[in-house]
Amino acid sequence: MSNSVTHSVLDVITIGRSSVDLYGQQIGNKLEDVGSFAKSVGGCPTNIAVGTARLGLKSAVITKVGDEQMGRFIREQVAREGVDARGIATDPTRLTALVLLGVEDDKSFPTIFYRENCADMALTEDDIDPDFIESARSVLVSGTHFSKPETEAAQRKAIRIAKANGAKVIFDIDYRPNLWGLAGHAAGENRYIASDAVSAKYKTVLPDCDLIVGTEEEVLIAAGESDLLAALKTIRAHAANALIVLKRGPMGCIVYEGAISDDLEDGILGEGFPIEVYNTLGAGDSFMSGFLRGWLRDEPHATAATWANACGAFAVSRLLCSPEIPTFEELQYFLTHGSAHKALRMDEAINHIHWATTRRQDYPTLMALACDHRIQLEAVADELGVAHEKIGAFKLLTVEAAQRVAKGRPGFGMLLDDKHGRDALFLAAKQPGFWIGKPLEHPGSRPLRFEFTQDVGGRIVEWPLDHCLKCLCFYHPDDPEALKLEQQQKLRTLYDAARKVGRELLVEIIAGKNGTLDDTTISRALQELYDLGIKPDWWKLEPQKSTTAWQNIDEVIARNDPWCRGIVMLGLEAPAGELLAAFKAAQSVGSVKGFAVGRTIFADAARAWLGGNISDEEAIADMAQRFAALTDAWLELKNQQKPIEAE
Repeated sequence: MSNSVTHSVLDVITIGRSSVDLYGQQIGNKLEDVGSFAKSVGGCPTNIAVGTARLGLKSAVITKVGDEQMGRFIREQVAREGVDARGIATDPTRLTALVLLGVEDDKSFPTIFYRENCADMALTEDDIDPDFIESARSVLVSGTHFSKPETEAAQRKAIRIAKANGAKVIFDIDYRPNLWGLAGHAAGENRYIASDAVSAKYKTVLPDCDLIVGTEEEVLIAAGESDLLAALKTIRAHAANALIVLKRGPMGCIVYEGAISDDLEDGILGEGFPIEVYNTLGAGDSFMSGFLRGWLRDEPHATAATWANACGAFAVSRLLCSPEIPTFEELQYFLTHGSAHKALRMDEAINHIHWATTRRQDYPTLMALACDHRIQLEAVADELGVAHEKIGAFKLLTVEAAQRVAKGRPGFGMLLDDKHGRDALFLAAKQPGFWIGKPLEHPGSRPLRFEFTQDVGGRIVEWPLDHCLKCLCFYHPDDPEALKLEQQQKLRTLYDAARKVGRELLVEIIAGKNGTLDDTTISRALQELYDLGIKPDWWKLEPQKSTTAWQNIDEVIARNDPWCRGIVMLGLEAPAGELLAAFKAAQSVGSVKGFAVGRTIFADAARAWLGGNISDEEAIADMAQRFAALTDAWLELKNQQKPIEAE
């Protein structure tokens, strides 16, 4: 076996706990009184795998999950975060671990671990693939998995392979007394109970380590000492060459390279950050992620420590664990610009970067069949004497048509409403990677009103996470000021609600129905909304008459929100030939990513089918042919792939 890691594929493999964390969303009361929970991936090693991936490292995790929905959630989420999931095994007989957590105040965080015979504690030596371990520059072992013989054997096997291959061994002490059987179920928050047995076990791990990281309490338990300075010296005696990192909460950290002097402060200090403490849970995992980003990329220890402190600051200022760890782009923005807020969760600029750089799926191109129309189809049905209930059946056919064209390829989707399109939404949601947008506006309203209820936050919290909110606003920059103000306030309310509940937002602006369009009309409209702090994920805009108009729009977006997904063009029932010309005109700017066209595709089929003049298959085939013609034309212009004809 080679003693070199020159050909390593991964920066780090973490080993150990993997759970679904359920965080109480009501802050400042007892866990008993929490009424709703936010779900996220948890478990120290899994959090670190996610955090290091967000910070630009190539990471993987070795753990086990149950053969059920929570286990599949962990698999899907870590893969979505860019973590190599090959080391996640499925245990058919055990359940995925769960953790319930609450925030009573800034010092009390009640925690209940549901880990009785859980999947990740069934990890064995057989789950450690030598080839997989040899593909990494480092492995991270965690304290809890030394608490049981089989999980301990698994971690020690990984250590042996890593050391034989010249890889680094990282020890996250991660001490939770009740996971060692030293405290009751209600004491999950307890971070320290002295134990000779635990200390003796940890001491046997120390000599193999290149990096040891722990809080003051964890350093004490690892050394079996009651004095912090004595504990550091004991760890150094067992791990002569290891880098020791002492986490000190709001005081940052101290990095010890060589001998431990009698001065506790005699080490390398990273820059600290004064932050309001909101929730300390997960702060250590975020800290470790930041430190590893520097240490594994050979940054100076002071730099790694500063990055670690900053990442920890993000975590204590936010509610959840892995979802709150910053991306590298976000971290660098914070280190460069700082923040006027001690509560970082209140910083809109940083929050926007966090949101935009952790989106759930990428859409470099988006071609959508828009069938979120309500009043237009109701008018056709009324004209034909057809019950409105039949509109829902037609919308199912539009989904069939779109899927027939998409054939599982990425970059396709639909706009569908939940008034007539409920069943169509269910059908569309079954297609992996299919983009789905849903309207919120009351059709035709000017000034803007939301459909069904003005409590938009209460409505959208029930919508699937992957569904994009869509809102059409008839907005012209030359509208009367009172009308503009009313519409601006409505859009800002929607934007705030979308960010609060974590949903993407598409804002559709139509100006041409209420004023003239020139080369600056839409760019001025967008700038006015950006000036209000509204930064939607997508814009949906009417075709522009000149490349200058598109370039003006492109410049406004680039200047105000370089993380914007881009623009999709709407159709306004234009003939296909006009749309193709509009497609060509938009090729000069990079922000136009596709289209969301409706009546150009479905209008004729809808009238004929609702009137009983064509069959289901004839309607599907007609819409598929029209949708395919537009998608083929767009893809040819973008030169992304060869056109694929609809079946």
